[in-house]
Amino acid sequence: MLDRLDLTLDQPDAPVIEYVPVEPEGSPDPRLRDEVLLHVPHDGGVIPPEFQSGVRGEIAPTDWLADYIAERDWGASLLAERLAARMGLGGYWRICVARVLMDFGRFPGETKADRGHLHRFALNYPFSELLDRKAKRRVLEHYYDRCSDVMEPAIVGKTVLLGIHSYDSHNASGTKRPDVSLISRPFAYQEDSRMPVGVFDALYPDLLAEFTSDRVLRDRLSLTLEKARIRVAHNYPYLLPEGSIEVRSQVFFFFHSVMQRFLEEFPTTASDSSFQLVWKMLFDTNLRSVESEALRSHLHMYRQAPRNRTGIFRNAVAAYDRIVEFVHRDDSKLVRDYRFSPMRPSSMAVEVRKDLAWQFEAGQPTGPRIGPVDRIAERMTAALTTYFTEDRGIWGGP
Repeated sequence: MLDRLDLTLDQPDAPVIEYVPVEPEGSPDPRLRDEVLLHVPHDGGVIPPEFQSGVRGEIAPTDWLADYIAERDWGASLLAERLAARMGLGGYWRICVARVLMDFGRFPGETKADRGHLHRFALNYPFSELLDRKAKRRVLEHYYDRCSDVMEPAIVGKTVLLGIHSYDSHNASGTKRPDVSLISRPFAYQEDSRMPVGVFDALYPDLLAEFTSDRVLRDRLSLTLEKARIRVAHNYPYLLPEGSIEVRSQVFFFFHSVMQRFLEEFPTTASDSSFQLVWKMLFDTNLRSVESEALRSHLHMYRQAPRNRTGIFRNAVAAYDRIVEFVHRDDSKLVRDYRFSPMRPSSMAVEVRKDLAWQFEAGQPTGPRIGPVDRIAERMTAALTTYFTEDRGIWGGP
């Protein structure tokens, strides 16, 4: 049975994250390759051998197999492959580590049993309880951080970042979910109309969190899919957790834009260690840096600086205040320009119903459903081409 579940258990050198090359099909617009990046965070099947023993000895597949089947986004890689082929992107990024072990779409930390979808951390259950402290640190330092090191430079310069996911066919109530759902709003913003305090730096404007994607793009995708009788929902049946790649990337994109503009105006600060420390903190969107967390705490909670770093932190505060002044000058014109710029990057989660993308028998995944997936990919490709050419005019017409 394990062989049919696309599991990799005996390869210590299996990839953590990989770029999956895909040959183009048809006559895709070559400009799409420069604009769009596809990533699949939850369709990996790798559980490295080093995590197959834990606090109680050997970890048997029966300890995690049911969770592995339930957690995996079956068919997401297939949709990414068909999209990459039809759009001529050259390939897509895929997290190879199984989600049951590590969820790169969440903040670092341990997930307890029975945590809801929006309240999980990167160390997923049941491995969060089966592994010892040393192994859990290893998951984050060698696997989670490796994914960050690869993904962050990969997204720079892209206009559209699509996370490809698949979700269960039915809600807990028994109602059937839509064929596709486009997720583009953080949960915290939906609840409180602002970003949560103490997660990302307070300099990130709350109003930018209203949507992680251009609504014109979302609606173009919806219209094109619906015309093909592919039923679409928005931000249903859940929203984006703040630790998702979609939300983290939006914070990254904004601060990257701020840094570019700031350095254009003040180029000598590029070599200033105080400014470098602040930029590192602002770009710490996956909350992995203790140094950045200490500086955030010093800035916003007014906690004391480490005794041996009082001078360094004092200079960093001065550098941070200069960046804050830069962002908010002229009544925050920089933020307004960024918010409405046609080049502002979009990040969206695309959820496809698992039973459309994959075949199941008695709850067990048995193989891909290429026809329905290719139909969705064809319509999405048409929508993105129309979006760039007509809706936003980024390409200046056909």
